[in-house]
Amino acid sequence: MKLYFKLLIILNFSASLLANAGESSAGKQPNEIVKMDRIIAIVDQAVITEQELMDRTRTVKAQLEKQGTQLPPDKVLEKQVLERLIADSLQLQMAAQTGIKVDDTQLDKTIERIAAQNKMGLEEFSALLEKDGIPLRKFREDIRNEITIARVREREVDNKLNISEGEIDNYLTTQANRGEEQDEFEIAHILIRTPEDASPEDLEKAKIKTQDALKKLADGVSFSEVSASLSDAPNALEGGGMGWRNGSQLPAIFLEALKPMQKDEVSKPIRSPNGFHILKLTDRRGGTSSLVIGQTHARHILIKLSEVVSETDAKRKIDGIKERLDNGGKFEELARQFSEDGSANNGGDLGWVNPGDTVPPFEKAMNDLGLGEISEPVLSPFGWHVIQVIERRQQDMTKEATRLKARQEIRARKSEEAYQDWIREMRDRAFVELRLEDKF
Repeated sequence: MKLYFKLLIILNFSASLLANAGESSAGKQPNEIVKMDRIIAIVDQAVITEQELMDRTRTVKAQLEKQGTQLPPDKVLEKQVLERLIADSLQLQMAAQTGIKVDDTQLDKTIERIAAQNKMGLEEFSALLEKDGIPLRKFREDIRNEITIARVREREVDNKLNISEGEIDNYLTTQANRGEEQDEFEIAHILIRTPEDASPEDLEKAKIKTQDALKKLADGVSFSEVSASLSDAPNALEGGGMGWRNGSQLPAIFLEALKPMQKDEVSKPIRSPNGFHILKLTDRRGGTSSLVIGQTHARHILIKLSEVVSETDAKRKIDGIKERLDNGGKFEELARQFSEDGSANNGGDLGWVNPGDTVPPFEKAMNDLGLGEISEPVLSPFGWHVIQVIERRQQDMTKEATRLKARQEIRARKSEEAYQDWIREMRDRAFVELRLEDKF
């Protein structure tokens, strides 16, 4: 069956190339040579072409140059890029097979947000892309693929992770038993991967490659360049940077290596089931501090908007309620009678509200009130509100924040490990044929 798909893919792609070549050669002299694209890899039911590899490599080069990273040799860089294209292709095929799509509306909003982050309008941003040799159409497709891959990862990996309360307890107990503040580390990483059932020959090759990486670093080659040249990690082309990680987010063997290291120091090779690792400590900082936040005890009455209740009608109703409150009506009784929120049965009581718990219009109006004061009608995406502040306090949320942070750190660590394992398993199961002999 795989052979059938392979032949079908090649025949379809070749027919397409011939048709395109025929179109592009129209009007040319009979003896003029027209260079055709070619397949350089078959990945299950898809192909990767030389043009795709060239385009992606050009983009990566531009990114590395902007970061001031010295570029590795072209052949080395192209191999790294090709592996990334293979992983992307497998994930995009899975998305297509399982119905994951990114519609044009969401894509447009994402690109508008990217342009806004660069303090540009869409036309100006498009012109900048064109100046850099990136057509807007190509940029849109790349962003669509990035969103699609993120959704595949979320569904296939992240949503399947379970963080139990017991794991959090164990994590916090381990931290407490250390009797020291938990440092945070900003690190970069080079991975020389070994197969799961590595033979002695595989291990020897990996050791030689690891020693080659260390020699380059000792000779003054930048860590990011060595990463781009030799690392098998997914972020190799980004210099191997892993950002800030709490010690608890790191494997124990990484943490033990990092503890005695100084800023900008490079570790000795670290052996793990995945291969050999080299770490660079970019920076480090101290542990956690207490978190005290202002909380507001509030209640409200909500009149919702709907297809049958216009904003004007809802405003008229909330104005009537506000007038009754101004004339001595009891807030909790009017909330039970008129409010369309789930808090109505409790007299509109929302309990203690943390910053960010409510939508911005509601939070701003609530924060502007004095104790016992009732707001003027406030419009939010949910409808019209009147709000009353009952009391305020400063609350130490360190324990809650510590547990939340622990959950996030455990999830981040498990997610990255699970994602890399999943990618490797997909790659091992897939039919991948490389046609690079004459290129590399």
